[in-house]
Amino acid sequence: MQTRFDAFVREHGPTVLRVCRSLLGSGADAEDAWSETFLAALRAWDTLGSPSGTVNHQAWLVRVAKNKCVDTARQTARRPSPVADVPERLAQASSTDAGGHEIWEQVAALPEKQRLAVALHYFGGLSHVETAELTGSTPPAVRRASADGVAALRLSLAREEGTT
Repeated sequence: MQTRFDAFVREHGPTVLRVCRSLLGSGADAEDAWSETFLAALRAWDTLGSPSGTVNHQAWLVRVAKNKCVDTARQTARRPSPVADVPERLAQASSTDAGGHEIWEQVAALPEKQRLAVALHYFGGLSHVETAELTGSTPPAVRRASADGVAALRLSLAREEGTT
């Protein structure tokens, strides 16, 4: 089982991490959500079926990852974060810090519908129909939200580069 599960993690791990980062940013919360997703997969391993079965493992993992990210975001919002002094201005993330993770922060800053559509469709590899099922929307609405999200990301990146 260990070898099959290791191969399962290697196959789907990068996709799940992209979904977690797009929903939570590039910090430790995304990595924790990734770990919790595969812990849930390990617990359900006997019921998931064989890799060649009818279960869409990637869709299952993306759904679990999305739920873990929502749980993490809720927990973070409830948790107070005391500081000695309130900064007058938030520090700007460097474009060179930690491997250039600013794109994850920009995705995380999108409105919820756009963020979910971009994360699940582009980073999670789900179709618009599968994304609509997960988000309780319709495929045309998901298509529109993902297009709007990508357009917002392009505009944001162009502004940073000074090309607009």
